[in-house]
Amino acid sequence: MMQKLYNTEVSSRLLLGSARYPSPAILAEAVKRSETEIVTVSLRRETAGGHSGGAFFELIRALGVRVLPNTAGCHGVSEAVLTAQMARELFGTSWIKLEVIGNHDTLQPDVFGLVEAARILSSEGFQVFPYTTDDLVVAERLLEAGCRVLMPWCAPIGSAAGPLNLSALRSMRAHFPDIPLIVDAGIGRPSHAATVMELGFDAVLLNTAVASAGDPVAMAGAFAKAIEAGRQAFSAGLLEPRDVAVPSTPVIGKAVFA
Repeated sequence: MMQKLYNTEVSSRLLLGSARYPSPAILAEAVKRSETEIVTVSLRRETAGGHSGGAFFELIRALGVRVLPNTAGCHGVSEAVLTAQMARELFGTSWIKLEVIGNHDTLQPDVFGLVEAARILSSEGFQVFPYTTDDLVVAERLLEAGCRVLMPWCAPIGSAAGPLNLSALRSMRAHFPDIPLIVDAGIGRPSHAATVMELGFDAVLLNTAVASAGDPVAMAGAFAKAIEAGRQAFSAGLLEPRDVAVPSTPVIGKAVFA
């Protein structure tokens, strides 16, 4: 089933990061195996290393996917806005994954700076994908700032801890039923991805869990299947936990032997 991110329809519910892969060839194969339609690219990666940055972008372009530039590593509003402006010029897209990091250890977003940067970029015609927390008030402010997609974390970036606060994620889904919600950061296993998709989230963005796996290509395929399974389970209607046992075999009509 297609989903709409701003004005673009996509069928894949897996977004894949492009950093930390053992080689460009493995990155390319992982992207193909994942069947993703969107790959995130850091402006810092693209511009680093002179000609190698250009070659990297050509590799991504050859894969036929949509590029989602990000402001990874930015710790202030002005830095994030400038990086986004440069990314739009370089990559030719108004999409931007907005990161404004507030804590060096947890890489938790600076939500105050995030909202400010989102408001500036939205006013300049950017279509902002904000990396945020699972806080409902922050989410409301981001929507007021012009965002039409939200990307809450489920754990710190690269931690592989999986969803740490399922209640908060469940509340976010219930509070914003019509907003595309993409879980970004903290997913470490395919089962983690399936879990958040079973909550009704629209997609998952991954990088470290695939790129740092023993076999990134196989792991990309595993995540693709887990995300699809989680989405299908949500759409089918999951059985909610019960406090008592319920027999699966009916007792009415059961033969009685004296």
